[in-house]
Amino acid sequence: MSIADEAPKPAFRLSMLIYDTRYRSLTIQVVVFLLVMAGAAWLIDNTARNLQALGKDFNFGFLWNRAGYDISQRLVEYTNDSTHGRAMLVGLLNTLLVAFLGCIAATVLGVFIGVLRLSPNWLAARLMTVYVEVFRNVPLLLWILMIYAVFTEVMPPPNAFRPNAEGVTAAQMVLGDSVAFTNRYTAIPDPLFSRSLGNIDLGIFLVSVDLLAILAVLTGSWWVNRRLLRHATAVQEATGLRPVTWWKSLLIWLVPLAVLKVALGFHLGYPELKGFNFTGGINVSNSFVALWLALSLYTGAFIAEIVRAGILAISRGQTEAAYALGLRPGRTMSLVILPQALRVIVPPLISQYLNLTKNSSLAIAVGYLDLRGTLGGITLNQTGRELEAILLMMLIYLALSLAISGVMNIYNASVRLKER
Repeated sequence: MSIADEAPKPAFRLSMLIYDTRYRSLTIQVVVFLLVMAGAAWLIDNTARNLQALGKDFNFGFLWNRAGYDISQRLVEYTNDSTHGRAMLVGLLNTLLVAFLGCIAATVLGVFIGVLRLSPNWLAARLMTVYVEVFRNVPLLLWILMIYAVFTEVMPPPNAFRPNAEGVTAAQMVLGDSVAFTNRYTAIPDPLFSRSLGNIDLGIFLVSVDLLAILAVLTGSWWVNRRLLRHATAVQEATGLRPVTWWKSLLIWLVPLAVLKVALGFHLGYPELKGFNFTGGINVSNSFVALWLALSLYTGAFIAEIVRAGILAISRGQTEAAYALGLRPGRTMSLVILPQALRVIVPPLISQYLNLTKNSSLAIAVGYLDLRGTLGGITLNQTGRELEAILLMMLIYLALSLAISGVMNIYNASVRLKER
């Protein structure tokens, strides 16, 4: 009498793809994938047939055609004889500029307001609550239009800064006669270098060697200051006393930068009223200022709630322990609470940065030519390449969002709890 060690395996049948749980999930995934690909193929074929019926093709050759329109605010050289591709680059840089400055301002404002919302001072906490509720519950577009209307309707025209027959001006410049707020633009000083190192031509645009030198000095100062703080932390862990480092950090940041500025002959070109406009400085359009302020104030209200939630997520015992060690409330917040709260704050903060970057496309409401205003606005209307322009704009916004998410995820990984 013999005993079989293993039961014979049943032969594979097609019905097993549906009724056998080992294969059913794979079958469903393959079917869904084929349906999605078939739908995409139908959509592409239908689009191609409709374009052919309209006498159009699909290409991006329009980017090398003459643009024929002006852009008032730009970070690189541009004229109306430049190409649509050049105009797209100018719009993209304008988008990056307002998004970068908006993220910085919104973060600073949000952290400050989020902390104040938890203040034991009743008046300060209630005022910050009013700010958060007002800005969060009014659409961003209305804030952009309102701030822009304030600048255009309340601010004086440039000729109001010209003295009359008695030598009296209807409007005055501020900050030592260096800044002028007008109903068309804000005139600010222009940073100049009498011993400039020149520019590097990358073909697409020029890169200032002076700016690269300043960034290199700031990077070096950051590295040296980081080493200083690490040494102070090591001394504190070994002795229990932390050496005073604030004046050393101040010198590390200021002295190299001051030496470089003297070597380059740094000075400011102040705006002066000549004719009907200010010259000699930088005229920042009111559309940019209104967009930047609105994005910063609106997003700052959401970041304030994120910061408040992150702080409340930290156990009250952490604060009590810090107080027991003799730390003051300000030092407790900066050294104990906020570093731990960052692990809760950073993930939703990424979404706010993405929202701010995408919300910058509302710039078209006030005439600020960003990527939406150039590629998705004037260029689209002039060339009639709706599909190409929209697809290209979507891909650029997608790339920007993925880049922001990637950078912030790297930072988030650096501040999360390290398991041992």
